Amino acid sequence: MSKVRRDLKFGFGSEKVRGVNLGGWLVLEPWITPSIFEATPDNVVDEYTYGAQYGWDTDRLRDHWNTWITEDDFAEMKSAGLNFARLPIGYWSVIGGNGAPYVYGAYDYVGKAVGWAEAHGIQLMLDLHGAPRSQNGFDNSGQLGEVHWTEGDSIDLTRKALNKIRDDFANKPSVSAIELVNEPLGPALNMDTVRQFYMDGWGDLKDSNVAVTFHDAFEGVTSWNDWGSGMGNLLLDTHHYEVFDSGALQLSIDGHVSTACGFGSQMASNNKWTIAGEWSGAQTDCAKWLNGRGIGARYDGSYNKAGGSSYIGSCDGKYSGSVADLGDADKQNIKRFIEAQIVAFEKADGWIFWTWKNEGAPEWHFQDLIREGLVNLGSINYGVCG
Repeated sequence: MSKVRRDLKFGFGSEKVRGVNLGGWLVLEPWITPSIFEATPDNVVDEYTYGAQYGWDTDRLRDHWNTWITEDDFAEMKSAGLNFARLPIGYWSVIGGNGAPYVYGAYDYVGKAVGWAEAHGIQLMLDLHGAPRSQNGFDNSGQLGEVHWTEGDSIDLTRKALNKIRDDFANKPSVSAIELVNEPLGPALNMDTVRQFYMDGWGDLKDSNVAVTFHDAFEGVTSWNDWGSGMGNLLLDTHHYEVFDSGALQLSIDGHVSTACGFGSQMASNNKWTIAGEWSGAQTDCAKWLNGRGIGARYDGSYNKAGGSSYIGSCDGKYSGSVADLGDADKQNIKRFIEAQIVAFEKADGWIFWTWKNEGAPEWHFQDLIREGLVNLGSINYGVCG
């Protein structure tokens, strides 16, 4: 079994992870900060195409890096009862883009975050969110499109980036986990190759006193129990959303709660520490550009990718807006859904909400959900999942 803790800085297995993701800061996502993309041509859909358009102009992004997350955010996280933050990083920020047209400079801010976390008693997971040639084809990998990670020298470059992160930060008191790669798209990859990469990555990090974190690669949260024998300090990261297919979007609030509670029970059946490293309060996919720049929502029937979508409900107030402006019914449903997920994921080892803040997606804005009273970590009803 892999539930072994050696000299770690956080009590995985005995203390629940309660965290937020610092999404949209050091890896751009159009839906988190649409203002950065609205002033660009329509073909700028991710950080790769942004760099191709503006790679010469570092100041554009430096202003964002300087202001999106600051030390004040870490102080507010701590006051809200959080103990963890997950920091997405693109490989290009760490070792350069290997010919890809990314804007460099974000890695300087990892050190700032590590210092702020230590000052305010927050533990960090450093998450390699974007890998060379894209591990999933999503815009959050840096490059929207086809999945070509594992081809050429992309695995070697991924390990090179991880080893630099290890060398620079694994010895810091606030860095208790390093994630090998975010959301590799298992169905599009050779899983033997992915498992070998996980083993090699674990080998690179195993003496660093961090939890070596690996994503379930969309293979199913209970599919990894027979893997990793003899590999200590493994932390399984699974991501739970109920908005990216029509069936989930048609669930009632009772259905959403029941699904979340059942998923938490699956997580708890694992033989490895397991957290929900991404999840949200969303019961729709309405947030502007959530599915990609220029792509609509399944919920209101405007989704324009292959397969299309049929109308389920209105996106009014959720396409763009604030938590404060939501209707009372929506607020109550979001509050109930978030509480159920917290309870569900703490059946296992905890959770990290996606994301701390954004410009106009209220179902996904943890900072404002707390400020508006929809999340109160001091008064969770742990009977909600029965």
